[in-house]
Amino acid sequence: MKHNQKLIVLLFVVVLLLTIPLIAMQFTKEVNWTILDFVSAGLLLLTTSFICEFILRKVTKTKYRILLCAALLLVFIIVWFELAVGIFSS
Repeated sequence: MKHNQKLIVLLFVVVLLLTIPLIAMQFTKEVNWTILDFVSAGLLLLTTSFICEFILRKVTKTKYRILLCAALLLVFIIVWFELAVGIFSS
């Protein structure tokens, strides 16, 4: 797949993921995102996906690809949880 096609797919997936809370906000009061929440989530998702794409392009050994992408996913999850519920702060 060409680089431009990968970029379009990544952007589409991020927009698709961001529509989930947008749709949920229409049906429940439990989901209450502001524009800052959407921007933060979008930046976090885009950054993570671009770094993962970079790792997959530049790292040749499968073992290191898996380890680096797993570490990136772990960092993504920790940052997401911190932004959502503040696991490190009170």
